[in-house]
Amino acid sequence: MPKILVISDSKEIESLLKPFCSECTVMGQKRKSQHPDGVLLDRYDIAFLDLSLDEWRDSLLQLRQRLPVVGFSAAEIAVAIEAMQLGVSDIIEKSLTRKAIEQTIAKHKRKFLTHSEGFDEIIGKSVLMQDVFGLIKKAALTESNVLITGESGTGKEPVARAIHRWSPRSQKSFMTINCSAIPDTLLESELFGFEKGAFTGANYTKKGILELADGGTVFFDEIGDVSPLFQTKVLRVIQEGEFMRVGGARVHHVDVRFIAATNQDLKALCRKGTFREDLYYRLNVINIHLPTLRQRMEDVPLLVQHFIRKHAPKRKDILIRDISDDALTMLMNYPYPGNVRELENIIEHTVSFTSGPEILPSSLPQVLQQSPPRKRSATPKMREAVAAYEKELIWAALQEARGNISKAAQILGIYRQQLQRKIKQLRIAT
Repeated sequence: MPKILVISDSKEIESLLKPFCSECTVMGQKRKSQHPDGVLLDRYDIAFLDLSLDEWRDSLLQLRQRLPVVGFSAAEIAVAIEAMQLGVSDIIEKSLTRKAIEQTIAKHKRKFLTHSEGFDEIIGKSVLMQDVFGLIKKAALTESNVLITGESGTGKEPVARAIHRWSPRSQKSFMTINCSAIPDTLLESELFGFEKGAFTGANYTKKGILELADGGTVFFDEIGDVSPLFQTKVLRVIQEGEFMRVGGARVHHVDVRFIAATNQDLKALCRKGTFREDLYYRLNVINIHLPTLRQRMEDVPLLVQHFIRKHAPKRKDILIRDISDDALTMLMNYPYPGNVRELENIIEHTVSFTSGPEILPSSLPQVLQQSPPRKRSATPKMREAVAAYEKELIWAALQEARGNISKAAQILGIYRQQLQRKIKQLRIAT
């Protein structure tokens, strides 16, 4: 769901928008913050601007460069025309009803799902992540089941959500069942639901996740942790599209797409006999393997900035804007056994303890300050070794130049055009 910024003095606007967003911030002329200057605009996906405010033009000029702006109010036609000329993305001409809000957000959905730092809610510019984004887009266009593999913390659930959001099923439910967090005895009733009187404590009839997700997507997180008996019941649903509630006698039919994720080697589990081979092949029609953060360290600066923007608003006493080069170098030297999830935890911790607007090495957790530099793996061939060395030099120069190619070329002592050719040749994300 999008994060919405609202510029209005209306008291009702927040309650109207809340059902359609994950976060809603309301500002206006009668409030302490009259303009969006102090707001970290990159945190928001779309803005709603009240055209009845006296200073709506100033707000629009500040907002339009960073995110889509929807103008609203019972304004005169002349005001609406002026707003369109000044760069408003859309206008709700009549009253701000729930239906109008829903239609407007749906219209702009694809604009705020993609951003310059990655795809959907997933951050990354590395070649490995570009390959992942391509697979997500292809998977979204089909009805086939998907198996997402990778270490814990690599972002398997965000990938599953992205597939659902970009699929024809996006207007229906996305339901998650965490197979490792729920006892096996309860998984069946969670997935299939139960009839009143089915067991002690079943004082009512409950619909399961399958029924609630009819027409949408069901995501099995950590599917490798379920028992062989439960695997058999899941396989029947996938094959036949039907199930019975616990304690029930009537067959229910559902139309759902299945996405599963695991940090285990399901092929190895199949060989051991602890995971059904037929279920594995039913789920693994499309496989998306997520790289570890150690394999895409060039994405760390992007992720750091993203998590700073995300967690900085939690500090009410200071506005944290950036991270020092020394602190970023320490983050680049850490191996991240917990992957992206661990990096976010580190930044959230650091935001809580930093004492200035810029994160310094002293604010980072002790584990980073004690961590030795990452070991570089040896390359077996001379050509690969040279390419790896060139890539490392160019990446270091780009990091020092904060992404400025001209400045990086000066640091390396080559022409800008030469550097651009090398970046393309070595497939370096910039």
